[in-house]
Amino acid sequence: VQLQASGGGLVQPGQSLRLSCKASRSIFSANALGWYRQAPGKQRELVAHMNMISDGESTECADSVKGRFTISRDNAKNTVYLQMSSLKPEDTAVYYCNVLIFMISYWGQGTEVTVSS
Repeated sequence: VQLQASGGGLVQPGQSLRLSCKASRSIFSANALGWYRQAPGKQRELVAHMNMISDGESTECADSVKGRFTISRDNAKNTVYLQMSSLKPEDTAVYYCNVLIFMISYWGQGTEVTVSS
């Protein structure tokens, strides 16, 4: 499965961005979907995660982005989204999407987000 992330860019604090991650095949049967980020000099960290459960899906976000970031998916477009609002300079990082299908983990190439005035 190939993942193509896009949507990053340079924005000012307080603005919004939507990241997209398009998969080369269906994500309908994915076990989990996620967005991670890695800031310069720091380890990669989980930003938002979606787990598929028996009666639907469960999402969770890191404390640092709760209330500002939302993960979603469009199965028809094989795409995972990360809607980011009220962006802060500390959100600056390279953002990576991750898809777990049949317990195999796939990573996108990353898209860079810079929040600066």
